[in-house]
Amino acid sequence: MSRLPARFLALAAALALFGAPAAAQRAPRPQPAASQSETAKPAQPPLADLNRIVAVVNGEVVSKADVVGRSRLFAANAGLGVDQETLNRLGPQVTRLLVDERLRLQEVQRRRIPVADSDIADAIGELERRNNLPSGALRQQLLQIGVQPRVLYDQLRTQIGWSRLLRLQLGQGALPSQTEVQDALKLASARTGQPEYLVGEIFIPVDDPTAEAEVQRFVEEVVTQLRRGTPFTIAATQFSQAQSALQGGDLGWVKAEDLEPAVGTIITRMPPGAISNAIKVPGGFTIVTLRQKREAGRDFATLVSLRQAYFPFEGQLDPTNPTPQQRAQAEKAQRLSTSARSCADIEAAAKTTGADRPADPGPIRLETLNPPPLKALVTSLPPGKASQPVLTPDGVLVMMVCAKEQKNLAELTPDDIRNQMLRDRVEAASRQVQRDLKRRAQIEMRN
Repeated sequence: MSRLPARFLALAAALALFGAPAAAQRAPRPQPAASQSETAKPAQPPLADLNRIVAVVNGEVVSKADVVGRSRLFAANAGLGVDQETLNRLGPQVTRLLVDERLRLQEVQRRRIPVADSDIADAIGELERRNNLPSGALRQQLLQIGVQPRVLYDQLRTQIGWSRLLRLQLGQGALPSQTEVQDALKLASARTGQPEYLVGEIFIPVDDPTAEAEVQRFVEEVVTQLRRGTPFTIAATQFSQAQSALQGGDLGWVKAEDLEPAVGTIITRMPPGAISNAIKVPGGFTIVTLRQKREAGRDFATLVSLRQAYFPFEGQLDPTNPTPQQRAQAEKAQRLSTSARSCADIEAAAKTTGADRPADPGPIRLETLNPPPLKALVTSLPPGKASQPVLTPDGVLVMMVCAKEQKNLAELTPDDIRNQMLRDRVEAASRQVQRDLKRRAQIEMRN
């Protein structure tokens, strides 16, 4: 078999950027088969222990099985070993988390706020789309790691219902007035040039002062796992009790003075990418990550919209001896590169390849595009012209730039201001309602 034509070797680079888009919550990572067999048995408590009651919340039981299921879900998401030691470390905080969620769900049900099975199905479908999974794959992944799907379903039901409850709680009064928005815009304009920070948060409450040391130990364990590579968005979704948990802990661009004083002081000293230690704040502990920093009102960028069609190989490519299937895929890519006249042509072709990469990877900031050869290729492509086929070990890619736009990403619009003010009000309401529920509740914790 002859080697592939040289024109297919234009760029041999990793193109993971154009895989699954980032998500606030990701599907659990499948564990290797050997790891499953090694960890499944020791991580599974005896049946009698699983049925043990660990808490009673207004007459409703939280069982050991509930705690183990949620701990498994987090451990798998975070890439931790699903072993007994890990489950034991997670257990106390997961128990408190489940008590808080039980209070939230009880209030949702008391107010007769509907959360239909179709809402859960839609949320699962969205998770699968974000992770480029076929329909039903998420359920299978959960079962493979020993997590009953209802564990995730219950979490989603509570999150959806709580969001709806807060909207009803706040009513129309939560919407900022035109005057408030204009005043905030003037203030933002006056701050142009001052530093601002793109921040993620994980807030873990301390409801019982006698448990503060235990909560702090757990928060420090979470910090350790984050610094070992656990995605911040996953930890935030699983454990944060702030409303930002629904967005993977994302607070957006903020000023230091907009944060709790202890948090604001630390943020100004952190380099981008850093994870803070546990920070004591009113009501609990916060962990923050600094994603980026910039000057307020000034963040000029080139945003690129593009489409891609990926032709996957069956097996890894040996460029000196490609298989007939690999040669056929490369020829299809070459024909598309020659014939495509629009982004619609690329998108239509992408639907026929059977690949799991999205045709539209979303807006891309050209300045931060990696690896450098990929950035050079996208930079050189004029809009409306298909790239030459890009060969990778797993397939062939054809791209087309649809548009390039120069934009000041730090320029605030009235909608940006309005949404930020609304998020702040929803967060404040969430913490207040949660405190009220806890104060009125009858909660019995059992060893």
